[in-house]
Amino acid sequence: MRSAVRLILLSLTLCHFGFVAAAELRVAASGSIAAAVAQAQPGDTIRVARGLYREHLRIDKPLTLIGEDMPTISGELTGDVIRVISPDVRIEGFVVRDSGDDLEKQQAGIYLQPGAHRAVVRNNQLAYNLFGLWVEKANEVLVEGNRIVGKRDYLSPNRGNGIQLYNTQGAKIVGNRISYARDGIYVDVSHHALFRGNEIHDCRYGTHYMNSYYNTWEKNFVHHNRGGLALMEVHDQTVRDNVVWANTDHGIMLRTLQRAEVSGNVIAGNGRGFFIYDAQDNTLTGNLVVGNEVGVHLSAGSWHNAVDGNDFIDNHEGVRYVGAKDEVWGGAKNAIGNHWSGYLGWDRNGDGRGDVPFEAADLVDRLMWRYPAARVLLNSPAIETLRLAARQFPVLRAPTVVEPSPAMHPRHPDWRHWLERARH
Repeated sequence: MRSAVRLILLSLTLCHFGFVAAAELRVAASGSIAAAVAQAQPGDTIRVARGLYREHLRIDKPLTLIGEDMPTISGELTGDVIRVISPDVRIEGFVVRDSGDDLEKQQAGIYLQPGAHRAVVRNNQLAYNLFGLWVEKANEVLVEGNRIVGKRDYLSPNRGNGIQLYNTQGAKIVGNRISYARDGIYVDVSHHALFRGNEIHDCRYGTHYMNSYYNTWEKNFVHHNRGGLALMEVHDQTVRDNVVWANTDHGIMLRTLQRAEVSGNVIAGNGRGFFIYDAQDNTLTGNLVVGNEVGVHLSAGSWHNAVDGNDFIDNHEGVRYVGAKDEVWGGAKNAIGNHWSGYLGWDRNGDGRGDVPFEAADLVDRLMWRYPAARVLLNSPAIETLRLAARQFPVLRAPTVVEPSPAMHPRHPDWRHWLERARH
């Protein structure tokens, strides 16, 4: 008897302090998810049967929504399909489609509004939404394993972004597939985030960073966009082990960037492999830059960058440099040297380093950049005479990227594979 009384008192105490066991609600194909959300208590789980649900959801309490066999929630081309205003919400296993298309209202498939901290959005298909997922002032969110396809029939400027982060901290964006958005992932004033294992194609920019710091971008595959990765007005980034391939403008843009580590990336078959503009105190090492129209476009006061151990192979133009004085790469005391496929020097002592400096471009190259029509004369006696004169007379020499002792052999054994892909 005393034990039973104690159990009753304990149950009353737990209820008084809010420690009530979470319930599980089920929504049949003919039911309403919104009604289940209204009925649920904080911490409950709602399981939704396969079917088509034409409704808009507003989740204002910590809940878990699980779709069984990928049920579809359609916003019928108006508003946000799902808006989350509570922390600790999990959404998994749904097709979320057909948001409105008002760019000013930022309409999205799933909108995590300020305060929706620790949200988990996993293994969903977000289709034909203006913005796939908008995350605003919501910290420590996890977006994982989703497939996001934008409004493919809209012109690029009229689309939203696949995933948009605004003023967030500690996000993890992992293993998503994104296509036909304006920008695949747009990151604005968002810090200490991880972007890993995402595939992005057929967007304006694969990823667009603005004013965001201490983020890591690794092991992503970004291809067939206008631009691959654009880092703009940022510092203290880590960009490593990504494949950035067949983007029409640039592979990786480093613009107004400081103290970044850019390492181990494959940058193949882009218009410009690296586009480096107003970038200082960064480290670029171990990258394979192969088969691009321009390997590196370097300009606007980009100096004090440690560029070493990279392979620059068979780019149509190795380096397009705009500057008033030479920029020295691979010149540090402990440098291992960059490899340049256009290097014509020799290695007498067999130490794997060239005995004469490498110069990435000369006066003739700069003339070709400024006056592309002159390429028809590229192999003519006049152009060859001009090139020879520029080498013999320093007054005619154009500033360029110089490497004192380049590496004789590439460090990437698979460079031919990527060169072949860049040609097709």
